[in-house]
Amino acid sequence: MIEIKYTGEALWERIERAVEKVKDRMRRVTETLNAAEIPYAVIGGNAVQHWVAQVDESAVRNTQDVDIILNESDLDRAIAVLEPVGFIFRRSANVSMFLDGPQAKARDAVHVIFAGKKVRPEYPEPVPTLEQFDWMGTAKTLPIEKLITMKLTSYRRKDQVHVLDMIALGIIDDSWLDRFSPVLRERLLSLLNDPDG
Repeated sequence: MIEIKYTGEALWERIERAVEKVKDRMRRVTETLNAAEIPYAVIGGNAVQHWVAQVDESAVRNTQDVDIILNESDLDRAIAVLEPVGFIFRRSANVSMFLDGPQAKARDAVHVIFAGKKVRPEYPEPVPTLEQFDWMGTAKTLPIEKLITMKLTSYRRKDQVHVLDMIALGIIDDSWLDRFSPVLRERLLSLLNDPDG
């Protein structure tokens, strides 16, 4: 049984600090990559927040990590510029990440996937390339259609929830179906037809 150590105000402070740590990690990474002119895109929950907040900020979900796309050919340059600002590159079990300091855990990291490659062999689509991007403040992210393609490709429960949030807000509807390959179209149709999961 887990012992509960924090209650009340102390607990809320820990929650707020956890959210701020993720935002700070994303800011430090993206500012460094911007300054070095290394192409990247923020993906995952942080990118979904960007699109959701434009419609309804009360629907924004917090996320525990930072995920980015890099070109694999830029990895050595990214390591060289990110290490001086505290990020330590690690590859473990085919997962590439920048740990946020020497004592960091995998959840305290910036997770990296590579443009134009499949994250897993069984995935129906590769990761999008970085020729196109949108800005979310001072950070680069994918255009929404490419982000949705990634969410429908990986199709884990959290990806489905992200897509369902965008369906509920009217960001995505059945007019999007023809934008995707047959496999992804079928997945989107399933979510459109059963928005409550």
